[in-house]
Amino acid sequence: QVLLVESGGGLVQAGGSLRLSCAASGRTFSSYAMGWFRQAPGREREFVAAISWRGGSTNYADFVKGRVTISRDNAKNTVYLQMNSLKPEDTAVYYCAADLAPPSTWSSNYDYAMDYWGKGTLVTVSS
Repeated sequence: QVLLVESGGGLVQAGGSLRLSCAASGRTFSSYAMGWFRQAPGREREFVAAISWRGGSTNYADFVKGRVTISRDNAKNTVYLQMNSLKPEDTAVYYCAADLAPPSTWSSNYDYAMDYWGKGTLVTVSS
């Protein structure tokens, strides 16, 4: 069992930055690819970014490329999502996920297969 707890969400103005964190506990964290999904009001959950357990492979959704960086610190059992140049359309609940599948396979259509989920952290971007 892996427990994921997100933090770092909040209210930010458009153009600002936030860094989300996801702390993992439980079984071996370093075996899992980690990533982020988000769900805006009235919309389906969508993939944002993922990183391999060694950190050498990443995958990003097109709508965040160049604005978002995913990283992880296995010594701290934590994965991060640095978000810059935030837009009002980035407003959503951001969920951390863990799965054994490689990041290249992660997508919005794959969320049903994630092994573990956090409860989410709300990001609100004001215009």
